[in-house]
Amino acid sequence: MQKFETLTGVAAPLNIVNIDTDMIIPKQFLKTIKRTGLGKSLFFEMRYTQAGQELPEFVLNKPAYRKAQILVAGDNFGCGSSREHAPWALLDFGIRCVISTSFADIFYNNCFKNGILPIVVSPEDLKKLMDDAERGANATLTVDLAKQEIRGPDGGRVTFDIDPFRKHCLMNGLDDIGLTLEKAAFIDSFEKKNAEAHPWL
Repeated sequence: MQKFETLTGVAAPLNIVNIDTDMIIPKQFLKTIKRTGLGKSLFFEMRYTQAGQELPEFVLNKPAYRKAQILVAGDNFGCGSSREHAPWALLDFGIRCVISTSFADIFYNNCFKNGILPIVVSPEDLKKLMDDAERGANATLTVDLAKQEIRGPDGGRVTFDIDPFRKHCLMNGLDDIGLTLEKAAFIDSFEKKNAEAHPWL
């Protein structure tokens, strides 16, 4: 998993509440177990017409936001059914950080497991960041995980809280498998001793 330390990138404003996982990645794209290739289908029903043509008014189709790495979104982001494909699609598009006032629990947890930083801020701070994100090509934010702060284009700062363990995992690029592999020497030692003590197993 890619480490998350400091991210400076374009922030796209998605000022819609209750964005659910089916809106993030519709059910017809859940057949794959690969984590790549889903970015083109991110927000599919909002990004494209039924004929597959881009809708120019959707934020991620606008030239200034095509390479956005940060998403500033409305309340209750990631609600609805549980699907890990939702963070996969965001990550494959290039989104490394989502900022909102609240997230659905399962989506929130899945973000950390896939190298995406979900940040919870107050409604007042979200309004400031949404204003920053609406600047188009000038909508650049810096997310500093070590300092737990977001810096805007005019020097404004917003701080955020994060669980220390999750912070450690993101900053070191550790998913569940990575955490397990950190204990590889201990596991190997246990397996060796166990095999010697129980040779019939």
